Amino acid sequence: MSSLYPVGLRLAGRKVLVVGGGTVATRRVPALLDAGAEVLIVSPSLTPALRALADAGRVTWVARRFEPSDVDGAWLVQAALDDRMAAAAVSAAAAERKVFCVRADDRAAATAWTPAVTRHGAVTVAVLGGGDPRRAMAVRDGIRDRLADGSLDAGPSHPGAGVALVGAGPGDPELITVRGRRLLALADVVVADRLVPGLLLDELRPDVELVDASKIPYGPAKAQEEINRILVSRARQGRFVVRLKGGDPYVFGRGGEEVLACTAAGVPVTVVPGVSSATAVPAAAGIPVTHRGVAHEFVVVSGHVAPDDPRSLAEWPKLAGLRGTLCVLMGLTHLPAIVDVLIEHGRPPDTPVAVVQDGTTKGQRVVRAPLADIADLVAIERIHPPAIIVIGGVVDALDALKAREARRAGD
Repeated sequence: MSSLYPVGLRLAGRKVLVVGGGTVATRRVPALLDAGAEVLIVSPSLTPALRALADAGRVTWVARRFEPSDVDGAWLVQAALDDRMAAAAVSAAAAERKVFCVRADDRAAATAWTPAVTRHGAVTVAVLGGGDPRRAMAVRDGIRDRLADGSLDAGPSHPGAGVALVGAGPGDPELITVRGRRLLALADVVVADRLVPGLLLDELRPDVELVDASKIPYGPAKAQEEINRILVSRARQGRFVVRLKGGDPYVFGRGGEEVLACTAAGVPVTVVPGVSSATAVPAAAGIPVTHRGVAHEFVVVSGHVAPDDPRSLAEWPKLAGLRGTLCVLMGLTHLPAIVDVLIEHGRPPDTPVAVVQDGTTKGQRVVRAPLADIADLVAIERIHPPAIIVIGGVVDALDALKAREARRAGD
């Protein structure tokens, strides 16, 4: 086979024909949509994933077998078929109209190949393995890993002046999103919360200005005003600022206030969601926040003020009446009062409760007790913040599985 000529296609606003509605098409279509292509799928049936795209209007679906005229106006054709004769007909129609055609059934008969692709910010790496897809994917994965860990310089361009609110995740530094880590590596200034994993800060370039938001000495309200001022002023100096926040920026993180401050000042701002401790920490402790037959709902509530405090916006009597899972963040100080109000308004005293300290980290600790006893146990065990309180039957939902695994290990 002759050598390939690699090229990048600009498909935005251009018709791409996909013939076939099975698993191959399911894998190929998302990248075409990401490139902005106008995707036409011709197939008698679709997978549920492709059907959802069609129902949402993101692709056009013609529910019948392929006809040669389907190629008219297409810039690229994907024959996502395992029927060799049908794929050959698609390929022939494309060749007649001088349109490149990718064939899933026979690479040697195709006029175009799809490479193994990885993306790292603005950098796209496409690998062609000489007809061996496993070799292409192995090379692709090696490059992807080196781009991710920074050992291969991708030459990223400076994102320009602005602010990114990045969720750092619940504690384990590996739980930050890929995009969050990439933007952190590009930052000129990092404004970090105390709950941010320290290992993420250790990876910053030596020239990065690090502002510890937990040490701004003005009290909570004034401190937030100062954080807003720092974000705006540094961005106006032409610098790229990452506001690094524990968990997710919008889950009790005052991220909304910071976005509004930047917007009011005319500073470009983007939000990178993070893994919230409300779900991740219970999961790390072996607790699913929902479980079939146990909980069909879960509610996340802030316990940073006491239930009887006029500043509290949570309706604790109504929360007590819920049958599902209640996850309380920042509630350790007021745990005795929270227990009292829940029991007073109908939550059974024997409701299972777990308190998870330093969740997802090497220092994770878990204590469990009935609702009536949990506050005393937390005090005895000297559990300290950060900690997540999980209330409900899900606390014990996986105990049977754990016991079975323990019995198997002993056999």
